[in-house]
Amino acid sequence: MTRTASTSAPLHDLLAQRWSPRSFLPTPVTDDQLRSLLEAARWAPSAGNHQPSRFIVGRTGSPAFDAILGSLRPGNRAWAADVPLLVVGVARLRDPDGSARPSGPFELGLAVGQLITQSHALGLHAHAMGGFDADAVAQAFAVPDDHRAVVVVAVGHVGPPDALPDELAEREVAERRRLSLDEIAYGAAWGVPAL
Repeated sequence: MTRTASTSAPLHDLLAQRWSPRSFLPTPVTDDQLRSLLEAARWAPSAGNHQPSRFIVGRTGSPAFDAILGSLRPGNRAWAADVPLLVVGVARLRDPDGSARPSGPFELGLAVGQLITQSHALGLHAHAMGGFDADAVAQAFAVPDDHRAVVVVAVGHVGPPDALPDELAEREVAERRRLSLDEIAYGAAWGVPAL
């Protein structure tokens, strides 16, 4: 199923066709695919090349998958149980010298963006979630105190919308919408469109 975005300027197909499904097939993500996803994340830009992003990987049927799934809010857990791969994105919040690293979550966002784009390039889909318990992840995986789980990404092959409960199935095929550029990009002052 493709859901190409209606954009106000031309975009690369990997961006225009990217969307976040909730219905996934049980088809496993191969080791080569997983390696490619993590490699894409590894090569994301980071300030001073400090590379503060870390990833926890859980495949269906593994204790890691069960722990990650258990950390999700009920609404996410309901559909994510069928996903073959869950990846937690973790940001380092302090540098080795102990100083704060406020850009850590941003740098993780860049890495996760590349992981998501690479998933689409491989014929997979990804759905990033903020609805999870970061403290539960920290406890389950002994995440160091100077790191924080920021996002969980479900990755797999998109499944049919009718495999979902009615409300989610409707959202799966609903029109894709975004705010206009005038609403998000400002120029001379806040609220004054840049273009």
